[in-house]
Amino acid sequence: QVQLVESGGGLVQAGGSLRLSCAASGRTFSSYAMGWFRQGPGKEREFVASISRSGGSTYYADSVKGRFTISRDNAKNTVYLQMNSLKPEDTAVYYCNADLGSRRYWGQGTQVTVSS
Repeated sequence: QVQLVESGGGLVQAGGSLRLSCAASGRTFSSYAMGWFRQGPGKEREFVASISRSGGSTYYADSVKGRFTISRDNAKNTVYLQMNSLKPEDTAVYYCNADLGSRRYWGQGTQVTVSS
Protein backbone atom coordinates (compact mmCIF):
# COMPACT_ATOMS: atom_id res chain seq x y z
CA GLN A 1 0.00 0.00 0.00
CA VAL A 2 1.09 3.56 -0.74
CA GLN A 3 0.17 6.74 1.12
CA LEU A 4 0.41 10.07 -0.69
CA VAL A 5 0.22 13.56 0.82
CA GLU A 6 0.14 16.62 -1.42
CA SER A 7 1.08 20.14 -0.38
CA GLY A 8 1.89 23.51 -1.91
CA GLY A 9 -1.45 24.58 -3.30
CA GLY A 10 -2.87 28.04 -2.81
CA LEU A 11 -4.12 31.23 -4.41
CA VAL A 12 -1.97 32.91 -7.04
CA GLN A 13 -2.49 35.59 -9.66
CA ALA A 14 -2.41 34.77 -13.34
CA GLY A 15 1.16 34.62 -14.57
CA GLY A 16 2.43 33.48 -11.20
CA SER A 17 4.05 30.25 -10.08
CA LEU A 18 3.49 27.50 -7.55
CA ARG A 19 5.31 24.30 -6.71
CA LEU A 20 3.33 21.31 -5.57
CA SER A 21 4.89 18.48 -3.61
CA CYS A 22 3.69 14.95 -3.00
CA ALA A 23 5.32 12.86 -0.30
CA ALA A 24 4.97 9.09 -0.61
CA SER A 25 5.32 6.33 1.94
CA GLY A 26 4.62 2.64 2.25
CA ARG A 27 6.46 1.12 -0.72
CA THR A 28 9.86 1.60 -2.34
CA PHE A 29 9.36 4.96 -4.05
CA SER A 30 11.72 4.32 -6.93
CA SER A 31 9.78 1.21 -7.95
CA TYR A 32 6.77 3.01 -9.42
CA ALA A 33 5.90 5.83 -11.78
CA MET A 34 4.21 8.95 -10.46
CA GLY A 35 1.82 11.43 -11.96
CA TRP A 36 -0.26 14.53 -11.38
CA PHE A 37 -3.91 14.88 -12.29
CA ARG A 38 -6.36 17.71 -11.73
CA GLN A 39 -10.09 18.24 -11.48
CA GLY A 40 -11.49 21.68 -12.20
CA PRO A 41 -14.94 22.94 -11.15
CA GLY A 42 -17.60 20.95 -12.96
CA LYS A 43 -15.02 18.97 -14.90
CA GLU A 44 -13.75 15.42 -14.93
CA ARG A 45 -10.34 14.54 -13.53
CA GLU A 46 -7.68 14.93 -16.21
CA PHE A 47 -4.07 13.97 -16.69
CA VAL A 48 -1.47 16.71 -16.17
CA ALA A 49 1.98 15.08 -16.12
CA SER A 50 3.77 11.86 -15.30
CA ILE A 51 7.32 10.73 -14.61
CA SER A 52 9.01 7.36 -14.85
CA ARG A 53 10.51 5.48 -11.93
CA SER A 54 14.00 6.84 -12.49
CA GLY A 55 12.82 10.29 -13.55
CA GLY A 56 14.36 9.83 -16.97
CA SER A 57 11.08 10.11 -18.86
CA THR A 58 8.36 12.70 -18.44
CA TYR A 59 5.02 13.25 -20.17
CA TYR A 60 2.72 16.26 -20.22
CA ALA A 61 -0.76 17.20 -21.26
CA ASP A 62 -0.71 19.62 -24.19
CA SER A 63 -2.43 22.24 -22.04
CA VAL A 64 0.53 22.48 -19.65
CA LYS A 65 3.47 21.64 -21.89
CA GLY A 66 6.15 24.32 -21.64
CA ARG A 67 4.69 25.76 -18.44
CA PHE A 68 4.72 22.86 -15.95
CA THR A 69 7.64 20.63 -14.98
CA ILE A 70 7.36 17.34 -13.13
CA SER A 71 10.33 15.99 -11.22
CA ARG A 72 11.08 13.51 -8.47
CA ASP A 73 13.61 13.01 -5.72
CA ASN A 74 13.81 9.31 -4.96
CA ALA A 75 15.98 9.96 -1.91
CA LYS A 76 13.19 12.08 -0.42
CA ASN A 77 10.29 9.94 -1.68
CA THR A 78 8.78 13.06 -3.19
CA VAL A 79 7.44 14.13 -6.56
CA TYR A 80 7.08 17.78 -7.53
CA LEU A 81 5.09 19.81 -9.99
CA GLN A 82 6.55 23.21 -10.80
CA MET A 83 3.82 25.35 -12.34
CA ASN A 84 4.77 28.58 -14.10
CA SER A 85 2.79 31.10 -16.14
CA LEU A 86 -0.38 29.99 -14.41
CA LYS A 87 -3.72 30.73 -16.03
CA PRO A 88 -7.22 30.94 -14.53
CA GLU A 89 -8.08 27.72 -16.37
CA ASP A 90 -5.43 25.93 -14.29
CA THR A 91 -7.70 26.35 -11.27
CA ALA A 92 -8.41 22.87 -9.93
CA VAL A 93 -7.78 20.38 -7.20
CA TYR A 94 -4.48 18.71 -8.01
CA TYR A 95 -3.95 15.06 -7.14
CA CYS A 96 -0.78 13.03 -7.20
CA ASN A 97 -0.94 9.45 -8.31
CA ALA A 98 1.25 6.41 -7.80
CA ASP A 99 1.09 3.90 -10.65
CA LEU A 100 2.04 0.41 -9.52
CA GLY A 101 0.66 -1.17 -12.67
CA SER A 102 -1.84 -3.42 -10.97
CA ARG A 103 -3.17 -0.61 -8.84
CA ARG A 104 -3.13 3.17 -8.60
CA TYR A 105 -3.05 5.18 -5.40
CA TRP A 106 -4.26 8.76 -4.96
CA GLY A 107 -3.55 11.57 -2.56
CA GLN A 108 -6.24 13.71 -0.98
CA GLY A 109 -5.61 16.62 -3.35
CA THR A 110 -4.49 20.21 -2.96
CA GLN A 111 -6.43 23.23 -4.22
CA VAL A 112 -4.85 25.59 -6.73
CA THR A 113 -6.74 28.78 -7.52
CA VAL A 114 -5.52 31.20 -10.17
CA SER A 115 -7.12 34.63 -10.17
CA SER A 116 -7.34 36.79 -13.28
